[in-house]
Amino acid sequence: MQALFIGHTYIDVTLLCGAMPTGDEKKVAEDYAVSFGGNAVTAAFACAKLGFAPDLLATVADDWLGRMFLDMACTYKVPVHPRRVKRSSLSFVLPKDGKRAILRARDDRFLEPFAKLDLGECRVLHLDGHQGDAAIYYAKACRERGILTSLDGGGLRGNLADLLNYIDVAIVAERLCEQMALSTSAMLDHLKAKGCKIGGVTQGERGMLWYDESGTVSRQPALPVPQDEIIDTSGAGDVFHGAYVASYLAAPERSFAAHFEFARAAAAYKIRRLGNEAGLPTLADVAAIERAYVLVP
Repeated sequence: MQALFIGHTYIDVTLLCGAMPTGDEKKVAEDYAVSFGGNAVTAAFACAKLGFAPDLLATVADDWLGRMFLDMACTYKVPVHPRRVKRSSLSFVLPKDGKRAILRARDDRFLEPFAKLDLGECRVLHLDGHQGDAAIYYAKACRERGILTSLDGGGLRGNLADLLNYIDVAIVAERLCEQMALSTSAMLDHLKAKGCKIGGVTQGERGMLWYDESGTVSRQPALPVPQDEIIDTSGAGDVFHGAYVASYLAAPERSFAAHFEFARAAAAYKIRRLGNEAGLPTLADVAAIERAYVLVP
């Protein structure tokens, strides 16, 4: 185990359509994709596509969607440590005009405790706040062992305040700022106060406001992908997280500014493709994006 990711598994059904039918209407979508979903889960697959297949502690049901997910994980050589639930969770994703609406059906009633794994060779832990008991257990264990801990703070979840005490790299969404009634700069101050060595707030097309190892705040602008090339922004943040973990595993001596630049290019690749699986870049894809999109001063 080089890295451990912990999250909640979804099967994502992404539909490209002008409008959803209502009443007795029927419509035919322009395109669709079926893939794995979930924040840390998608990040794990992105990390695997970039050369470092992490172990994944995730919810799995004994149904046909659960078996399909395990087959996906096997394809990417991602070892899954299942935490059983009764039914698989679904996300219906509707991307349009650079935004995405999501309808979810979730089963998070665990039928068993989480697995206690050997962290002997682990170098990174990545969490999204789901499976709160497992998240806090492994965050504490990794902090004690000096293992880098990373958090995707996409939304306000039960034990976030406690969890942040054990996080080294906390990259959160604007949605969390809204839920906590904090400005972007106030959120960065909050993350610093919690002891997070690296902290940032992702802001979509405006990029990311973040602070580095020295505490210096700066803005990482988004790559200027033309609007007419943007197909599906869903999962872009997850790919971003998986990519900076992969970059860290490849070259831990590099700065997080470099890791985030790599991750930004990976996320830019994702938004030009429909669905999570199609949006996972290879190393060559990331390099091509970096060559193709030159930042405007």
